[in-house]
Amino acid sequence: MAGGHIQLISLTKRFTEVAVDDIDLTVDSGEFFSLLGPSGCGKTTTLRLIAGFEQPTAGKIMLDGTDMSGVPPHKRNVNTVFQSYALFPFMTVFDNVAFGLRYQKLPKREINTKVNEALDLVELRSYAKRRPGALSGGQQQRVALARALVLGPAVLLLDEPLGALDAKLRRSLKVELKALQERVGITFLYVTHDQEEALTMSDRLAVMHEGKIVQIGTPRRIYEEPADTYVADFLGVSNLMEVDVVEQGPGTRCVVRVGESTLDVDRSDVAGLGTAHAVIRPERVRIEEHGAAGPNRIPGMVERLVFLGAATQVLLRLAPGTQLQALVQNDGDHPQHLTQGTPVQVYLAPDALRVLRGSARGAAEEDELRVTSASA
Repeated sequence: MAGGHIQLISLTKRFTEVAVDDIDLTVDSGEFFSLLGPSGCGKTTTLRLIAGFEQPTAGKIMLDGTDMSGVPPHKRNVNTVFQSYALFPFMTVFDNVAFGLRYQKLPKREINTKVNEALDLVELRSYAKRRPGALSGGQQQRVALARALVLGPAVLLLDEPLGALDAKLRRSLKVELKALQERVGITFLYVTHDQEEALTMSDRLAVMHEGKIVQIGTPRRIYEEPADTYVADFLGVSNLMEVDVVEQGPGTRCVVRVGESTLDVDRSDVAGLGTAHAVIRPERVRIEEHGAAGPNRIPGMVERLVFLGAATQVLLRLAPGTQLQALVQNDGDHPQHLTQGTPVQVYLAPDALRVLRGSARGAAEEDELRVTSASA
């Protein structure tokens, strides 16, 4: 389906405080784009501005080249799926999906055809005569999607539609949701605070913080090349270490000191010498036998092992006192001798380290709790 190109130009929304702060954003037609951030970052307000439920204080909302500012929601070629689904409990599945078409006073035969096609799309045609109360949470979510898609919007806005479901159901439905978007070919703008959802479904995503967009890019680009410590700490699991930059090398390379050890870093976003923060993802931390020789190795000790099923989370304490997390896949090669208190050598590869702008958020203990709960 053609259309669905969104452009936000210097978009601002003020309530008592600034909720959306002068953001610029372009979403291409047919793209699955996510707005990711914690509660209060402005992502839902941005979605409501695009939908027309809120009016901007300043800036423009362009849909396929037309300024939507001041256009009421029902006249915008967008539709919204909410976390609560907002289904009519006294109507059947068929009637819920047909509601918008009947409001448009379409012929009965056309309504029947469109509704059946929409229900086929979400694989719920056999449930057409049931009421929402007789459906599971995942089935209700599909009904809400069918009701939104049956109107043929250029853009589908999704406000944390999986948030009310249990973890196992969310994991299966996010795969279905991405496959559905690819089949219908319309623009999906998805709001979530769940990093895993954003990483697995999005073509591109924007990380928001305090009303501003901090970074835009593909999931892989943002995960592997975060713009600053906020993005690194929020998106996925990261190890943030305070380091001293002691030497600037050619290009983006540098040398940092952690305690008495020095580490070569291939990518630094910080100019000059002095205190900074380095980041490395847990899956890039390598645990070796104690005393293993070579550069970029720091002695440490195993503090705790957390079995996660497919992987084991290893909490390490480096000799300088820094705590790191390593994620070791349970593929049969995992060193079985690792126990609490085991001395090890920790290898931090130069291409896995990155020195970033900004300050670390939260203590290591908070990171540990977040990782454990996110992986459960």
